Amino acid sequence: MYGSRAAGSSSRRRAASAAVLGVAALLLAGCSSGGDGDGKDKDAGAGITQQPKESDPFWVNPDGNAARQVASLTKAGKDDQAEQIRRIAEQPTGEWISPENPEEQARGFTEAADRAGRTALLVLYNIPHRDCGQYSGGGAADGNAYRSFVDSVAKGIGDRSATVILEPDAVLHLVDGCTPEEFHEERYDLLKGAIAKLTALKDTKVYLDAGNAGWGHPDQIFEPLKWAGVDQADGFAVNVSNFYTTEDSVAYGKQLSAKVGGKHFVVDTSRNGNGPYTQGAPDERWCNPPGRALGETPTTKTADPLVDAYVWVKRPGESDGECKGGPKAGEWYPEYALELAQE
Repeated sequence: MYGSRAAGSSSRRRAASAAVLGVAALLLAGCSSGGDGDGKDKDAGAGITQQPKESDPFWVNPDGNAARQVASLTKAGKDDQAEQIRRIAEQPTGEWISPENPEEQARGFTEAADRAGRTALLVLYNIPHRDCGQYSGGGAADGNAYRSFVDSVAKGIGDRSATVILEPDAVLHLVDGCTPEEFHEERYDLLKGAIAKLTALKDTKVYLDAGNAGWGHPDQIFEPLKWAGVDQADGFAVNVSNFYTTEDSVAYGKQLSAKVGGKHFVVDTSRNGNGPYTQGAPDERWCNPPGRALGETPTTKTADPLVDAYVWVKRPGESDGECKGGPKAGEWYPEYALELAQE
């Protein structure tokens, strides 16, 4: 119903560490971005193209899972499939910061983005009692551990440019009753603290997750968003890891914006090209649903002044969880990536 998130497993954490090391290797090798004459920038080391900065300022990780699959398919002579996956690999996607070495990760991603003259898109998904024990259950051990995590991320970002999507589902699960009442006060305090810490940085924007167009009505969540500190954030995020159309997501966001002081918002368009899956049990429609497609490519040139950007927060091709033949949440699911890219 809500969309499982890309975090939680030890393999996911190892992948995050490997990604940071890969980025560091590229930097040490001196792989700088240079114009190739078509308004795009190409990373010399990975052959992955950055989209034109004027419409898409976010950084493309040249060592992401999709880029690795492109390389693997190309090596195997499967050029047609490689070109399909390249549709994912050459778009900026969120970097989900794991609890191990968060300062190192935040520094690695923002340094690489800064070197390319871009903005890093980071996702913090480590709130205590996360995901109500579902596929992406877990999070920080307690409030102090979470505060330390946020402090480390902020230190890693420093003065470099970053856009942070803060805690998918954290407010929504306070509203729908999934998170026990005894944890509500602490969660509001933790979210407010995270927003204050991150927005105090020189060049960091923060968007607090605010659910999606299919879960309920803005009247149910606007006050909790205020209690969580959305007034101090740059705005909120909708449709994270979900499949609702851009049209429906923008409509939901605009209704919600009107109730929280006209705040701007971003829309996750990573997998909403065909809209939501409507077959099967409702609680499984969000988990690796078949027949879905990539949505609008990331851009800050949107059709509405309240929408700051279309972003790919969920990384297309990573599993929602162990359902419909998929691996653990956050692990790369090559067959599903190819299906998304072909639709």
